[in-house]
Amino acid sequence: MLRIICGDKEEIKGRMSLGNKAFYANQDLFKSKLLAKNSKIRMYKTLVRPAVTCACEMWVLKENIKTKLRVFERKVLRRIYGSTKEKDGTWRIKWNEELNRLTGNKNIINYIKAQRLTWFGHEHLMADYSMVKKVYEWSPALTRSLGRPKNKMGGCCKERHNKDENNKLEGLHQRSDRMEDTR
Repeated sequence: MLRIICGDKEEIKGRMSLGNKAFYANQDLFKSKLLAKNSKIRMYKTLVRPAVTCACEMWVLKENIKTKLRVFERKVLRRIYGSTKEKDGTWRIKWNEELNRLTGNKNIINYIKAQRLTWFGHEHLMADYSMVKKVYEWSPALTRSLGRPKNKMGGCCKERHNKDENNKLEGLHQRSDRMEDTR
């Protein structure tokens, strides 16, 4: 289905919901002590992340959406990498910096940006008669003037307005004539 507004907030929320479903459907595997962390990362990259980032090339990424995507990814990564034992014997969750170091700064936002570049290259190499290429290369013939539009009535609207005013005035004259006739 082609969406008119690409990457609107509702679509991205729905994608993150699908990512949550994919993650929790395989939660036993992500929790398993038998699987290596590299295998779990591979599972995340092949099962969960594609569910979240499907059609991400057209998304408009605002800061609040970027934050939500990062939070989602860190939630999954914390489950994969587990907690950290401190020197005093207490356990704590991994900090964001530790997760970035473990993943080598390959977060979901950088993945989306890479997907955009891939799509741009694909779009650039398309045949000239392709509709996508035509839309990409299209430029509007006219440009809007800068600033606030002038508040004036144009042609037909102005004529219609004048006719309405004339009809109102005629109606008033007819009423006053009737009033004089009754006297």
